[in-house]
Amino acid sequence: MASVGFSNGVLVVTALMVVATLMLLTVFARLYRKAGPHEALVVYGFRGTRIVKGRGTVIFPMIENWHELSLELMSFDVAPQQDLYTRQGVAVTVEAVAQIKVKSDPESILTAAEQFLTKTDAEREGLIRLVMEGHLRGIIGQLTVEEIVKQPEMVGDRMRATCADDMNKMGLEVISFTIKEVRDKNEYITNMGRPDIARIKRDADVAAAEAERDTAIKRAEAQRAAAVAKAQADQERVMAETLSQAKQAEAQRDLDIKKASYLETVKKQQAQADKAYEIQTNVMQQQVVAEQVKVEQVQKEQQIKVQDAEIQRRERELIATVLKQAEIERKRIETLAEAEKQRLIAEAEGHADATRTQGQAEAEIIFKKGEAEAKAMNVKAEAYQEWNQAAVVDRLISGLPDVVRALAAPLANVDRITIVSTGDGEAAGMNKITGDLTKMAAQIPALFETLSGMQMSELFAKIRTIGEKNAPPATPSPAAPQS
Repeated sequence: MASVGFSNGVLVVTALMVVATLMLLTVFARLYRKAGPHEALVVYGFRGTRIVKGRGTVIFPMIENWHELSLELMSFDVAPQQDLYTRQGVAVTVEAVAQIKVKSDPESILTAAEQFLTKTDAEREGLIRLVMEGHLRGIIGQLTVEEIVKQPEMVGDRMRATCADDMNKMGLEVISFTIKEVRDKNEYITNMGRPDIARIKRDADVAAAEAERDTAIKRAEAQRAAAVAKAQADQERVMAETLSQAKQAEAQRDLDIKKASYLETVKKQQAQADKAYEIQTNVMQQQVVAEQVKVEQVQKEQQIKVQDAEIQRRERELIATVLKQAEIERKRIETLAEAEKQRLIAEAEGHADATRTQGQAEAEIIFKKGEAEAKAMNVKAEAYQEWNQAAVVDRLISGLPDVVRALAAPLANVDRITIVSTGDGEAAGMNKITGDLTKMAAQIPALFETLSGMQMSELFAKIRTIGEKNAPPATPSPAAPQS
């Protein structure tokens, strides 16, 4: 148990030591500051002011503090807003670019820290630009326009030499100073080069004229020499061509002689070869004809066999196709005809039965209809026999409106009636029309008599008067007993 407790205590102590070490390292890391190659740390406190560049240092809190100072190159434009006057009194506008940085030695860094440590980049560049513009104004006033335009490097060298003391006092150095542009409002710079341009142009024109003259002379001399050389070359060429043509004629003659000799030999050999070829061709032709005759004979024999076989095949084909097909077609037609016959017989019997049944039904219907109409006519006759004078008069009077309506129907199609009355007569105007209609209605009994051929008086004489009853038929009275 004691050993276990001891081991536990060792572990606890070890863990505490590790934690303490980590805490110390963390604190040390927070206190340690490093400076890159492009910057410097200005540390100040109880140990005084010191410059740290390219390494690290421990800064104790509460008793020391630090600031970063950039050692990078600063580039900015130097362009005074006001015109600068040269030694000649010409107003010019100059634009330049300056490259400035803090020197790398500790004294210069400490000096720059005293001047710019708490200032922003814009404020620092503004102070440096004022110093540069002032020196630029002084240098421009000592030079002419020609020197400024033609020797910009000289202006940069003077600016670096003039500003060196002031820059050293601020811990800075001028790396470069370059003139970007020089211009003026009076076109002095533009006109400055015109005399030189005119002189150069004049010298160029003279040199061009002299060159053209020398060129013409040299060209004439060269043309003359070329003509002489060409004439000599032509003569030599003509002589060479003559000799060449003579050599060519001799060579052509020898060639023609050799060609004629060779052609004669070739023709002899060709004639012999042609004759032998012709003989051999005739022999071969005879053999070919004989073989062709044999081949044709064999072909004809084979064709005869083929034709015989084809005739037998066609006979079998006709027997198998035409005759068999005709027999089958005949049986098919006979079967169809028998079926059609049975169908027509059945249809005829069906039509006959249907016609007979329909005739019996129509006859029965006509008979029943005639019987009903006869019964109706008997009933009407019996009813007409029962009519008295009042019924007939009522029937006639109830039919009068229809007759009058039919007579007045043509007047319904008249849109407008114009009445012209002279005022004489019994009726005039509208009364004439109604009077005519009344007269037409009074003619209806005469119309009835004309159509029926029976006088109204005869009709009324045949019907019973109002209140008359049908007398029962008279029965014979019983005979009196004889005494």
